Amino acid sequence: MRVGLTGGIASGKSTVSTMLGELGAVVIDADALAREVVERGTPGLDAVVAEFGPGLLTPEGDLDRAAMGSLVFGDAAARKRLEAIVHPLVFERMVALEQAAGDDDVVVHDIPLLAEGGRADTFDAVIVVDCPPELQIARMVSDRGWSREDAESRIAAQASREQRLAIATHVIENTGTIDELRDRVVAVFVSLRSEA
Repeated sequence: MRVGLTGGIASGKSTVSTMLGELGAVVIDADALAREVVERGTPGLDAVVAEFGPGLLTPEGDLDRAAMGSLVFGDAAARKRLEAIVHPLVFERMVALEQAAGDDDVVVHDIPLLAEGGRADTFDAVIVVDCPPELQIARMVSDRGWSREDAESRIAAQASREQRLAIATHVIENTGTIDELRDRVVAVFVSLRSEA
């Protein structure tokens, strides 16, 4: 059973991903893989430096994520150039991890930009973690210390709430307590196990 998991920034997708892992799902985290494929000494980091220059490296030789983030979040063309390097490498790692999973496993691909990537139909099911944009903004401001303007621009750079909901097989609403969220995650996981 291949499942795509997505949600807007500060929707609680990472928390849901962790809960699914605790329930026994094999979780493949695209964000973690995107970091892994550009670690120091990887061909991915070499390709990023060749494309964008050595100014994006820390003194230790790691990718300066903050500098890269400010470059690509304000520039769609730069973001596409970065994605053209990173996405194929991440996809390769995902395939390898999925092939290592057992036949009866629920394999959850944690993909923040699933709606943007147009690959929702490649999964048996899609879980969307959902909450209103105002709650996303409030979480980014209070939990991450971002300005309202930064929070709004991050939301604007992603698919709309409606676009995400349009690809959902299961919607997990995250507007209440952590216990309420856990109950919703368990219900969806039980449903996925019965469909598998």
